[in-house]
Amino acid sequence: MALEESYRKSSDFRLLIRLIGTSIDGNALVEYGLSQIKGVGIRFSQAVVRVAGIDPNRRMGELSEDECDQLEKIIKNPTNYDIPSWMVNRQKDIRTGEDRHISGTDLDLVLKVDIDRMKRTRSWKGMRHQLGLKVRGQRTRTTGRKGLTVGYYRRKKKTTAK
Repeated sequence: MALEESYRKSSDFRLLIRLIGTSIDGNALVEYGLSQIKGVGIRFSQAVVRVAGIDPNRRMGELSEDECDQLEKIIKNPTNYDIPSWMVNRQKDIRTGEDRHISGTDLDLVLKVDIDRMKRTRSWKGMRHQLGLKVRGQRTRTTGRKGLTVGYYRRKKKTTAK
């Protein structure tokens, strides 16, 4: 607790950092702070911090504006900074054919465009999305129900009187 208070007393310590459209807690370690950005996981953030040459034990609030700008550039174009292409989340993009890393609000937009493309081409996954069913092969007999259907319902047999 005393350590956090000493950070807050410092004049250049910031409690809130804004990176790639995301507000990041200033008390978080650099690697964990970067993983708060949508599309950036812990392994990718470790690679970014290593490439940027920043001490992973520092807090996000201690970083200068130049270091934050450098981190943002590396996250937007990781392959330009020798991060392997297998770490990016968009390999061989359909339109451009290059390896890209998408993060922040762009990730939601790209995901929506991909789902719309699957629906338009009427692929299996697209049809499942369109019908509101499970897409990745899960069972649907008892789970994934919407509405008032709760349990198993069996029709009663009609008995004919003779």
